Amino acid sequence: MHLRVGFRRRLVRRMEALEDLALARRGPGPDPWNRVRFGASVLVLILLVGVIGYRILGLGLFDSIYQTGITVTTVGFDETGPESEIDQAYRIFTLFLVFFGTGGVLYTVGMIVEAFLEGSLTDDRRKRKEQRMIDQMSNHVIVAGAGRVGTAIVEYAHRHRADVVVIDRQPADDLGVPVVIGEATDEDVLHRAGVDRAHTLIAALNTDADNIYVTLTARALRPDLFIVVRTTHQTDEPKFRRAGADRVVNPHEIGGSRMGAIAMHPNVAEFMDEVLHDESLDVSIQEMTIAPASSAVGRTAGEVFGQLKQRPLLVAIRDQGAHYTSNPPAESVLEAGHVLIILGSAREITALEAALKA
Repeated sequence: MHLRVGFRRRLVRRMEALEDLALARRGPGPDPWNRVRFGASVLVLILLVGVIGYRILGLGLFDSIYQTGITVTTVGFDETGPESEIDQAYRIFTLFLVFFGTGGVLYTVGMIVEAFLEGSLTDDRRKRKEQRMIDQMSNHVIVAGAGRVGTAIVEYAHRHRADVVVIDRQPADDLGVPVVIGEATDEDVLHRAGVDRAHTLIAALNTDADNIYVTLTARALRPDLFIVVRTTHQTDEPKFRRAGADRVVNPHEIGGSRMGAIAMHPNVAEFMDEVLHDESLDVSIQEMTIAPASSAVGRTAGEVFGQLKQRPLLVAIRDQGAHYTSNPPAESVLEAGHVLIILGSAREITALEAALKA
């Protein structure tokens, strides 16, 4: 029985993979609304031809519009105009308008229905595909809010190759990551975003009230979740801390401080920007947490770093009390839970990671 179930699951996954591959090769396809616009243009042209034609045949402007409308829609009222003007040319033109006008109306209505159905089916399939991607994620980042701040967060996470899931009230622009549509304050929405497997939640909604609510809900679901919250008023930071936020960030304050740093210390600010954001440089700032099983526990920083042939720069140590020691001396004793702030190349950082795990 288990073999049959496993076989069916593998078969379903294989069919889904083949379907995704076929769609990728076929491309996104034409926009169904282009056909709607074309049909509407044809219909407008037919109506203009009808009005102009009846005007030439002797009807007034209103009568021409009225006769064109009842003819194209096949309502079937009596012809408009005096009996003397309803001659063979009048009836031939009406027959012409009936055939072409009815066809134009049916085509336009059909394209509208098809566009709605096709758009709905495509959207449903996209949601199912994104949900499958989310269900396979772990240790990912959840970003609540796809505004300007949220979009910038997603782009930064992309540059650092992190898995990201976005929660927003409405479909966002193509962010290149799965998007869960709904309220981030809803527990079901957070579960769909994989909050039980996530590493970090970033609440980047527009109001402090919404962000506090998201923080309270997420903290109740995951006591160990790392939560970063956006605030528009720094005075609200104590409220966010009580709600369960680990970090509280004011984008306006950070933006102003960065502009001030560029004005006062342009070279330092430029160096920090390049280290944090320029992937072309083989240098970055990383953080490493010393695990309880690490061989570095109980040893000094000088002993751990001295054994490395290619050694990064130890910028600071954060202890379990959230206190930072900048430029720590070589005699600093490393303990489990200490966070090391490191500046170095990818090779130097990889060597230190191996030494901490040994």
